Amino acid sequence: MSADKALSWAFCEESAPLDELLVIARERAAEVGVEPVSPATGSLLTVLAGAAHARSVVEVGTGTGVGSLHLLRGMEPDGVLTTIDVEAEHQRWAKRTFADAGIRPTRVRAIWGRAGDVLSRLTDAAYDMVVVDGDPEGAAGYVEHGVRLLRPGGLLVVVHALWRDQVGDPARRDEATTLAREVGRTVRADDRLQSTLLPTGDGVLVAVRR
Repeated sequence: MSADKALSWAFCEESAPLDELLVIARERAAEVGVEPVSPATGSLLTVLAGAAHARSVVEVGTGTGVGSLHLLRGMEPDGVLTTIDVEAEHQRWAKRTFADAGIRPTRVRAIWGRAGDVLSRLTDAAYDMVVVDGDPEGAAGYVEHGVRLLRPGGLLVVVHALWRDQVGDPARRDEATTLAREVGRTVRADDRLQSTLLPTGDGVLVAVRR
């Protein structure tokens, strides 16, 4: 990346709005060792949820609610977010984030458990948007479930798609980078999807269900 490109990336991140609630949620993430979506990625999630007029969204990886709050702000006022995390502590912090933001409890269905197990129980073609936010190890399975869960025209979003800026470097062959790279290839090759890869944050893979 040229110096100008690096400056442009930093400018985009710094230009993304962060209010007090998001700052607190990000501080909570740091305390529990969770890496939240970047400010610009969060803004993108809000815009995508708004563009999709999303009323039903699934999020893999609740964390302390940073990405969740961005999604809820873009969703329709009566929309419901189903958010999944394997760490109960993370969801406790996320629920505090939602309460601080004045989010009605009926708008969030927080499910504690393994994402693959939870996703397998959700209804086919019933969701406007599926967001995968987590380590690459389980992402391929989550993406496959996500395609099944999306209605036609629904959005699949995979964050950390460039995995610490290592996916684009062919010399990087560690397991996590290889898995993240394979997820991108799989999504691009899937005839059910039309996709694009954005350099926002740590990389965002966006696909629409045909």
